[in-house]
Amino acid sequence: MVMLNYVFICFLMLGAVGFAVAPLILERLIAPRKRGRSKGETYECGVLTTGETWIRFRIQYFIYALLFVVFDIETVFLYPWAVSYVGLGGFALVEMVIFLVVLLIGLIYAWATDALKWV
Repeated sequence: MVMLNYVFICFLMLGAVGFAVAPLILERLIAPRKRGRSKGETYECGVLTTGETWIRFRIQYFIYALLFVVFDIETVFLYPWAVSYVGLGGFALVEMVIFLVVLLIGLIYAWATDALKWV
């Protein structure tokens, strides 16, 4: 019975790898192969860059994006916990409250240092 579970997992992994590799193989087999000067450029939009391409961005944009990712990942942890809360008990509630308090402290810190102020 245990071996049957491993066979199922192996078929599942082969299917997952197959779904990932099959489009790459199909693309190599049936995609047109036209090489040209415009295909070798960085962008195929047809617009040449003007001016300096290496410009400095304000660090605030990156901090804003990082904060978005942190608080977006919060939902990844919060949703499964909320779905399975009934069987977890009080200890899980305390852990989630601690997690949310840490995130709240991070939000208050970001707000106090004007990291959320869009410029």
